[in-house]
Amino acid sequence: MHFTKKKVSEKRSDLIKNLQSKKLLRFPGAYNPLCAKLIAEIGFDGVYVSGGVMSNDLGLPDIGLTSLEQVSHRSGQISRVTDLPTIVDIDTGFGNCKKTIQTFENKGLAGCHLEDQIAEKRCGHLDNKELVTRDEMVKKIKECVAARKDKNFLIIARTDANSVEGLDKTIERIKSYEDAGADMIFPEAMKDESEFEKVRKNTKGYLLANMTEFGKSKLLDKKQLENLGYNLVIYPVTTQRLAMKSAEDGLKSIFKDGHQNNIIDKMQTRKRLYELVEYEKYNTPDKKITDFSTEGHE
Repeated sequence: MHFTKKKVSEKRSDLIKNLQSKKLLRFPGAYNPLCAKLIAEIGFDGVYVSGGVMSNDLGLPDIGLTSLEQVSHRSGQISRVTDLPTIVDIDTGFGNCKKTIQTFENKGLAGCHLEDQIAEKRCGHLDNKELVTRDEMVKKIKECVAARKDKNFLIIARTDANSVEGLDKTIERIKSYEDAGADMIFPEAMKDESEFEKVRKNTKGYLLANMTEFGKSKLLDKKQLENLGYNLVIYPVTTQRLAMKSAEDGLKSIFKDGHQNNIIDKMQTRKRLYELVEYEKYNTPDKKITDFSTEGHE
């Protein structure tokens, strides 16, 4: 029970309509469902589920160790708590593109992106990545497109070729991926405006920009990305990084001081948490267990 109003099909069709509007759509990453609710409340256009964040959340590096079951379960939990469309990182497809697409469609996702690294992949902003052949990736994209039941389920092709083969080869791959039926292209690890611009000039369809911190890409703002002609931007690890830094600082303070009094002002209050989980909406007449109000709580 999450008091959402839209059906999954509406979320997907809304995403397509918003893309057609030509405005830049902003999708922060959600590391859990509560974070997704915050993203929606603030007014963003959608929610992103990062494969790297999923790995990190399990205490693992982003090298393809997570399973289809793990990622689909968690992304399904995240996607169902808001009326926003949610797109998910499916890494290299989990070995079976048809099964993977059908699984994420059934979990209520609005789209996904598939990358052209080998199965033993690594974070897109690290060196020494290895790619599958262009033909192999084209085959995967065609399998994904054929597997979806809802034509509005977005198939996004990510290419990691820039830091491996260079920008010209990246553009060759992009053209092949578009011809194979990808709805959107995700050119990973573009270095600066000139590279983003060159991709735009050589791409027919929608484009996704990755504004991850501490990576190879210059961090561009909303206006810059709009002027460059990009359609969607993700901030994949931002919320996890913010949360973990705050948690680390707070735990160190408690360890040092022996109490949490010095960090209370850095915490989300009980009242704010209850507002975010919509506590009062669960009230049931004549049942004391759910007879609740946020009044009187800080």
